[in-house]
Amino acid sequence: MNNPLALIIDDEPDIRELLELTLNRMDIQTLCAENIKSAKHLLAQHNFDLCLTDMKLPDGNGLDFVDHIQRSINPIPVAVITAHGNMDTAIVAMKKGAFDFLSKPIDLAILRQLVTNALKLSQPKQRKKDRRTRHLLLGNSQLMREIRAKIEKVSQNQAPIYISGESGSGKELVAKLIHKQSPRQEAPFIAVNCGAIPHELMESEFFGHKKGSFTGATTDKIGLFQAADEGTLFLDEVADLPLALQVKLLRAIQEKKVRPIGEQHEIAINVRLLSATHKNLAKMVDEGEFRQDLYYRINVIELITPSLRDRPSDIIEIADHLLSKLAIENNKTQPSFTPSAINALQQYHFPGNVRELENILERALALHDGQVIDTDDLNLPTHTLPKQTLLSSKAEKFNPAEISLEDYLEEIEKEAISQALEQNRWNKTETAKYLGLTFRSLRYRLKKLGLDK
Repeated sequence: MNNPLALIIDDEPDIRELLELTLNRMDIQTLCAENIKSAKHLLAQHNFDLCLTDMKLPDGNGLDFVDHIQRSINPIPVAVITAHGNMDTAIVAMKKGAFDFLSKPIDLAILRQLVTNALKLSQPKQRKKDRRTRHLLLGNSQLMREIRAKIEKVSQNQAPIYISGESGSGKELVAKLIHKQSPRQEAPFIAVNCGAIPHELMESEFFGHKKGSFTGATTDKIGLFQAADEGTLFLDEVADLPLALQVKLLRAIQEKKVRPIGEQHEIAINVRLLSATHKNLAKMVDEGEFRQDLYYRINVIELITPSLRDRPSDIIEIADHLLSKLAIENNKTQPSFTPSAINALQQYHFPGNVRELENILERALALHDGQVIDTDDLNLPTHTLPKQTLLSSKAEKFNPAEISLEDYLEEIEKEAISQALEQNRWNKTETAKYLGLTFRSLRYRLKKLGLDK
């Protein structure tokens, strides 16, 4: 088997020599170019396994070369070399399809990690591997076909992915599928709910600590970044991170290094970062609740998990799958759905998405009689109306001669919150999530509207 072949593009002889020596010691053959013109000539003559290119070149921009490679019949992993601190350019490069980036001055340990990851993509077994996710991410709607195609594409680079969507819509499943199809599939997948970690323990949880570094630190502790080394770190509910930790997280992502509490030296990390939240992160940035620089860093590529109500044609297939799984887990014979039960499921709004569907089916399986599940067995909430229905019905009643605009808007808000509370069985935490509010904001509105009883 021939050694891998890398294309190096840089107009600085010292940088070319450094990259060549490092890759040659990894048993990788190299060919060098000092500008885009000669690089394209080499690309046409040889079958490369990866490319490292400087961003600023005498006859053009490294971003243009990224575009050129992406348009080729067999695109190869390409990493761009950026000036220190120039993260904006690195983000643009990854949006265009670059595999990863390197900052000057080049850290050789990070370079070797990057090259190792890139070569995994060039292996025939990785290219030919069946990456179908149809049996894992169910649904044949256009929305689901599109998201499965996006998962397959984004899994093949290192760009941070931001997964947005409502609670229960499958954000963690999407993250797992990205990992399973990536070159990191044999390494750890570490998922953490940022909202479940006490603020005072967050730095230690993320970055680790040395024994004796603070009261209670009786042993060394490996942080989440180190635990996910060479694999994928999934930060669920990333919107819940306090601002103080957001600063340190940003540095860890940009420098690809962490420093455990009490440690004198930084430790290089090799982690693919995936993030998710059901909250409106862009709105939180506007309101100063989430750092803008961190938002742009984790949101290089965004995937939106569709709500269940937006793909009603998928509901029965998913329901059958979940019911089969629940029946096996509970050692029961799987019942069938009556036509009226099928119709009820397809008409229901599902504010809790797939997670709510599973809870409904688990209850129905426990309570139904006979061989079928009927509408009554589903026990669906009866107060669910799509939000647009509520607003349109209210708008029809508005008469400026009878009620002020302020009172009219307050009436809409009160009815919407009351409806959401009933729908979520007066669980205020779930109601806040459903309405896209913080818990504190919901409490304020309940008090203002006289609903805090």
